[in-house]
This record gives sequence, C-alpha cells and structure tokens, in this order.
Amino acid sequence: MSAPDANLAAKLAVALVHHPVLNRRGEEVTSSVTTIDVHDFARTCRTYGVKDLFIITPIKTQQRLVERLSRHWTEGYGAEFNPSRKEALTCVKVVDSLDDMIDNLKLAASAVTLVTTGAKRSEAVVGYSEARRVLEGDGRFALLFGTGHGLAPQVMNRAGLRLAPIEGADRFNHLPVRCAAAIILDRLLGPKN
Repeated sequence: MSAPDANLAAKLAVALVHHPVLNRRGEEVTSSVTTIDVHDFARTCRTYGVKDLFIITPIKTQQRLVERLSRHWTEGYGAEFNPSRKEALTCVKVVDSLDDMIDNLKLAASAVTLVTTGAKRSEAVVGYSEARRVLEGDGRFALLFGTGHGLAPQVMNRAGLRLAPIEGADRFNHLPVRCAAAIILDRLLGPKN
C-alpha cells in the first residue's frame, strides 16, 4: 500500500471555521472552539502530510485557548511527555477570519482556491476523484470545515470547489466534524486504490 500523496498535501491547507457558521435555526453565529477538535484535526493533518491547519475564530479568548493548548504540547513538559502530539500540533495557526487565512496562504502562492464541505446535498458539488484532479492543478487550496451546523452561505459562495457530502448507510447524516475531516482527507490524499 502506498503512502498519502505528499505533493497534493503540500498544496492543501485545512481550516476549521468557527465564524461565520450556522446554528440549528440557520442563523449566522460564532461557535466555540473545542480542544478535542484541535487535537484531532492536527493529528489527522499530520497523518496525511498537511502542514497548515487554521483555526478560524474572531473571539480573542478562544484564540488564546488554542494558543495555550498548542504551546503546552509544543514546548516544555508537554513536548517531552508526548513528542508525537508536539509534532502534530506544530501545524496549528489561529486567525481571526477567512480573509486572514487567505492572506497567510498567499505569502507562499499567488492563488488560493477555497474548497468547501458540508452535509447538505447540492447540485454544484464534485466527487472526490474529480476534486483530487483539481488539486493536482496550480496554486494552493484551502479545505474548509464548518462547525455548528455548517459553513455560512457567504463562505459557501466563495468556494471554487464544493465537495459532495459524505453519505452513510441511510438518511442520517450528522458526522462529527473531526470524523468527516479524516474521511475527506483520506479520499483526497490517501493512496489511490
């Protein structure tokens, strides 16, 4: 079995978006950062060779939480206690907004294409084989995962590419975001079967 595609991983950033997202009533909100998502996203990104994981939240106390968590595992006792956690969490970056993430990525590439995910069906989605071919093109790509009840329409409308939702065995479709991220990264970057 071959390893994840390092060339594609080098062009891909992942973002866990906490603003703007939707609540269960469809209202635009800012969701809370959960430390388990930060840990699990970082570990998944590291497993697939993704070097940039952005946590997007405008709330300063939430930003400090992520920075404190990252420092604990990348410096001092935490880094010594669990070197693999240190290695994973070095990819975490906290930014205020989607535009801040794009500006950060444009320092290394002239163009950044936003790739969105979501559980809702839509006519304008592409499958994973087609998306993988697009990722082989030029530029950088940012794969966005929404918290709460998904990315706000203003984010979805900025996408250059919308991925098809993950479908399970029946109509229930409410995966934890960190599980969806693992499945999607495997489909996009994992070994071709």
